[in-house]
Parts: sequence; C-alpha cells; structure tokens
Amino acid sequence: MTASSARFVFRPLPLNPRSPALAFPRRCHRPYLLQQLQRSSLPRTSVRNASTAETSSEQPIRTKTTGNNNSFRKALFRTSLAIVIVGGYFYLTDTRASVHRYVVVPLIRWIYPDAEDAHHAGVAALKKLYNLGLHPRERDGPDQDGSLSTEVFGYTLSNPIGISGGLDKHADIPDPLFALGPAIVEVGGTTPLPQEGNPKPRVFRLPSQSAMINRYGLNSLGADHMAAVLKERVRAFAYANGFGLHDIAEERVLNGEAGVPPGSLKEGKLLAVQIAKNKITPESDIEAVTRDYVYCVERLGKYADILVVNVSSPNTPGLRDLQATAPLTAILKGVVDAAKKTDRKTKPYVMVKVSPDEDSGEQVAGICHAVRESGVDGVIVGNTTNRRPDPLPKGFVLPPSEQDVLKETGGYSGPQLFDRTVALVARYRAMLDSQEGPKVIFASGGITNGKQAQAVLDAGASVAMMYTAVVYGGVGTVTRVKNELRAEKEQK
Repeated sequence: MTASSARFVFRPLPLNPRSPALAFPRRCHRPYLLQQLQRSSLPRTSVRNASTAETSSEQPIRTKTTGNNNSFRKALFRTSLAIVIVGGYFYLTDTRASVHRYVVVPLIRWIYPDAEDAHHAGVAALKKLYNLGLHPRERDGPDQDGSLSTEVFGYTLSNPIGISGGLDKHADIPDPLFALGPAIVEVGGTTPLPQEGNPKPRVFRLPSQSAMINRYGLNSLGADHMAAVLKERVRAFAYANGFGLHDIAEERVLNGEAGVPPGSLKEGKLLAVQIAKNKITPESDIEAVTRDYVYCVERLGKYADILVVNVSSPNTPGLRDLQATAPLTAILKGVVDAAKKTDRKTKPYVMVKVSPDEDSGEQVAGICHAVRESGVDGVIVGNTTNRRPDPLPKGFVLPPSEQDVLKETGGYSGPQLFDRTVALVARYRAMLDSQEGPKVIFASGGITNGKQAQAVLDAGASVAMMYTAVVYGGVGTVTRVKNELRAEKEQK
C-alpha cells in the first residue's frame, strides 16, 4: 500500500521531454533553485526570516553607509539651522544692523499709512520684544571708553545724546529706549487727568524732508497711570537686584542704595518725565494751571531724575501764552517747590521746555528771567514749530501730496529746524551765563547726525536730543549719531 502510493505520486509527471515540467528536475542542480525549493518546504515565517538574513548578509556595508550619511546630513542641517538662528538673533538685535534703517522703517510706513498707527505699532513691538529678550540693543559697550562722557547735574553721563518726549508718551518703553544707547530718555508728556488729545488724524509725514507735522494735543493716560507704571518698574528692579518685593525695597532703590540714579535705574543715564496742564484748565487761571503741574510733580517726582515743564506745545490752546514772564515764573516756582518736597533722598531736577517760535530778544530775556527767579535748573530748547520752513535742499519742490500736508495744523519737526535750534541755544547760553549760577541746556530740534550734535554742543548745550530723526532712522539712529560724533571729536 505504501509503495503503490509512492508510485502514484510520481506518475503524474509529463512524459514529453520538451515539457517544462520535465525540464524542472534538470535545473535543480542550480543553487538558487535548490534554495527556492528548500524555502518552499519551510513555514512562511521561516522563509521571511531567511530572506531577511540573506539580505542582511549580502548588504551589510551598504546599509551602514546609508545610515551614516543620513545621520551626517541631519546633523549638518541642524547645525546650519542653529548657526542661522543664532546669527540672525545677534544681527537683528544689534542697533548697528542696517536692516533697521533700510528695511524695517520703510516696511512699517508701507504697512501703516497713518503715522500714528505706525507709532503705536512701533511702541508695542519694542515693548513685546523687550519682554522676550529679543529687543534691539547696543552691543560691545561703545560708551565704555569714556570718549563721549559728559557731566550733567552732577551725574557723569555715558554720552550726550537723548531721546525727546513724545516717542514714549505713557512710559511704556523707557528701558527698551535706553537699550538703544541714549543717556537721556524723556517720557510723556503727561497731564494730571487723562485726556484724549485732538481728533484723528493728527500726525502727518513729509518723507521727502524726513519731517513730520503733529497735533496730538498732549493725549495722556494721566499722571496716576504713569506713576503706577513707573512704580511697578522700580519694584521689578528692586526684586531683580535682591531688595525684595515691598515698600521698603522700593524706598531703598529710590534712595540710592542700588548705586544707580533713581529714575533711569541705569548707571550713566537719566530719566526725564515731561509734565503739562490739562486742556480744560483755563490758562488765564494761573493758580489752577500751577496746581496741574504740582499734581504731576507729587505723583511722578520720585520716579524721575529730571522733571520737564512743558509750556511750549503748539497743540494745546493758550499753552504758549504761559511763557510770558509773570505766569511762567509763578508756575515754575510752584514746580520747583513741589520737587524739593519729593519723598526721596535726592530730589529731581527741574527743566522748562521752551518754544523755538518765541525767539525775540524780549521773549528770550523774559524766559531766562523766569528761570532765574524760580530756581529752575535748566532749559530745553526747543519744541516743534508752527512755522513752515522751506524745503531742503534749497530749491527743492515738494510733491503735491506733501504740499497738502503742509496745510495741516500742528507742530512741524524735522531737519529744517536745526539752524534755528543752534542759534537759540547760543542765545540762551549767553544770557544764562550772565546770570548767577550755571544752568543746563538741552538742545532739541532738527538734529539728525553727529556733526549737528557736535554743533549744538559747541553752541552751549550739554545734551543733543532727537525724536523725528529716530522715527525716520529707526532703532539704530542713536548708535549711528554717536559713532559720527566720535569721528567729529577725533578730527578736532
């Protein structure tokens, strides 16, 4: 039975010698067919394992090389990406980067056709970037060589460059602005009570002149709001420097235990706070006006190194009338007395910001008399102008759109004010020097480069302040002007 079964199994083979089936046994001597035949008798899992083992044994070097190549490519990509990110960080956060002037500023103007919207966007961006540690800043300590150091109010400032009031109206970004390199940052102006300012639109560009016209009208969140912001800033500084989080910690910092000026909280730098009256306060009531300024001093004096009395904004009706000798003297006396009562070991200094339009001999003499009689420590010359200066260069014809802008009401600021600023600084310097006691002068108006900064310093100013130049030049403006100023000094 068994033999018969065996014969039955092999009988079905074809008898035709040309049949493929007959040819099969003849080819079985080929190794690869024997392997296939052996595999066919193995379980499916075993076949799969055998195949894998064969592939692995046949190509061990090739697989290893491919894996090494892939790992190398990934490592190279990651390293390159890290270099790009780190390099981009250091480039974009350096005030010397040209991208800030030639890419960022035009881009902001294109995205925000309205100049006030661009202003708000810029302030918000600087504030956010500072909180993230991604803000633009001066690197390599350019002021450490002392070549630009100057003495102001008994302090040794790292340089004679400042940022004027109006750029940081509500004290949102004093520290990001200090990081850009100035020794003086002026915040405000602020008024006792919050006020909206003038209706929008109220800020206009003249790009061909790198100039602006604004009629903000001293829009302010109020002195109490600014005081709360500056108080929180001092408390954060106290905590970060190991003084704690309490009233005593704040007092210790404000009284000088941290070894830095109580306003700026930075060595070699000073914080100025600009104050003004409310629009609804009648300028004819000098006592009421004085109370407005005194209220601001009482709320903000201990957080400021310098208090700036603004009586020269052209956008608050009647404000410039306060520059007459009698009312100005009364107001400044009130401010100086209030500043002397500031609850702090060192008291804030007081300066008055005057208009470039009050430039007659009688007006300048009257202002200087008020400064002397009131005990004010210095003068900021000047502010925006109601005049419309001729375009630069001489003979240049403004585009029709900018000719329309010139018809807007408001204060004009830009390079065209520079010559008037230099002349006024020299006049104030000569007149104040003839009076008892030295008075400090800050120059503000049309300064855009190092040569102009040197010119106002030579005319008698201790600090050259900028605003519109920063708007058009970007966050690297202060660094650029200081580098140019160093070059000017080296040529002397």
